[in-house]
Amino acid sequence: ASQTGETLWPSVTKGTVDMKRFISIALCALLIFSLAACGGNNGENGTTDLSSQNVSQTPSSDVEIYYLNFKPEISEVYDRIAQDFKKETGITLKVVTAASDTYEQTLTSEIAKKNAPTIFQINGPVGYKSWKKYCADLKDTKLYSFLSDKSLAIRDGDGVYAIPYVVEAYGIIYNDDITDRYFELSDRQKEINSMDEINSFSKLKTVVEDMQKHKDTLKIDGVFASTSFSSGNQWRWTTHLANIPFYYEFMENEEIDDPTLAGLGASEVSFKYGDKFKDVFNLYIENSGTEKGLLGSKSVNDSMAEFALGKVAMVQNGTWSYSEISGQSGNMVEEDDVKLLPIYIGMEGEENQGLCVGTENYIAINSQVSQEKQEASIKFLEWLFSSETGKRYVVEELNFISPFNTFDDDEMPEDPLSKEALRWMNKEDTKSVPWIFTSFPSEVFKENVGSSLLEFVQGSKDWDYVKQQIISSWKTERANNQ
Repeated sequence: ASQTGETLWPSVTKGTVDMKRFISIALCALLIFSLAACGGNNGENGTTDLSSQNVSQTPSSDVEIYYLNFKPEISEVYDRIAQDFKKETGITLKVVTAASDTYEQTLTSEIAKKNAPTIFQINGPVGYKSWKKYCADLKDTKLYSFLSDKSLAIRDGDGVYAIPYVVEAYGIIYNDDITDRYFELSDRQKEINSMDEINSFSKLKTVVEDMQKHKDTLKIDGVFASTSFSSGNQWRWTTHLANIPFYYEFMENEEIDDPTLAGLGASEVSFKYGDKFKDVFNLYIENSGTEKGLLGSKSVNDSMAEFALGKVAMVQNGTWSYSEISGQSGNMVEEDDVKLLPIYIGMEGEENQGLCVGTENYIAINSQVSQEKQEASIKFLEWLFSSETGKRYVVEELNFISPFNTFDDDEMPEDPLSKEALRWMNKEDTKSVPWIFTSFPSEVFKENVGSSLLEFVQGSKDWDYVKQQIISSWKTERANNQ
């Protein structure tokens, strides 16, 4: 990205061209498809239109704004951001962080209070449909003008009601020091000789299972970190892992050539590639450092700690999680050893598959709070993504791959996971997998998936039960949320 207004996306070319086209077409088409029935707002949905307001005027220094943060792993960073924002502007920023997997419930509770959040998040067009009453129009703000690709914003009629603030990627994080030591073993399998050769599920499986056999020699508890299933910690499987088989299923839709739109329009699913999901899931739990019976009590924090302490070689997670590695007391993993690998599930042609890349992080301003608080909230976001202090936090501590043109090429994140994401996105002939889990019918559906998966892990249900639960829950929840 640059100050000249060139988009962020051309700086991550080739592998991301399809991604840019996907997101741009998806959001534009999606709002026609799913929001046209709602009609243009024109002030009729209860929102405040900031386009006619002077949003750049200086709010009173005694105003307090409230940001309801979505990401627990970066809550401490936002505390420091609030302190520096206060020093530079005099405006008080209150940051409250929702517990993992409870954001919608927390927002529902907080938005009804007298001192409601002035800044909150929605998960794209689906979230906008639920929260449009509270979304102020941002089309004439500097924040919107900063957006490199304007088509990424959530639009409704002539208005702009939510703006993405980060592009993220996820896959299998691995410790290159441990894998290097494995490949130096004389008695290992000789079919695969480096991590660079892994470009399919069969190759991944070969290496993982052989590494598990050598876990004592490698001085690890197991290859994979705990498959976390404690309350609020199932999202890595119910959304991120499930994203891949559903992506391939929706790609086969003959009438809708966009997988997210196909998912949103699907009244029912076959979970056609559910057995491939099972294969990857079993690879995680059968080559883990934790016994199956203990996974129900494990959190994502536990999993990331196991990886950071060198107890395991791999963990499924994304670019947002580096602070959980580097910030772990006793961290044993060197920055240069933190690498990313796509999640392969055994699909034909997956040799050219990249990481899962996208966003569900859209920022909105509460239209129901005072005009002064709205203006101060916008001032904070513009400060965060354009001031030297704010950008330093974004790049060095939040580790965001930013979609704003206020960041120069040399201001992209330097943390190893972000650099790995950009490396994969830049790979020639490699296609990123879009985040189609934003088309999943409801939070209840995800909870049902998590519950059935845990029963499978615990041995009380077989895989056919899991598959049928996913199919029936999709149909029921889609019908309930039409």
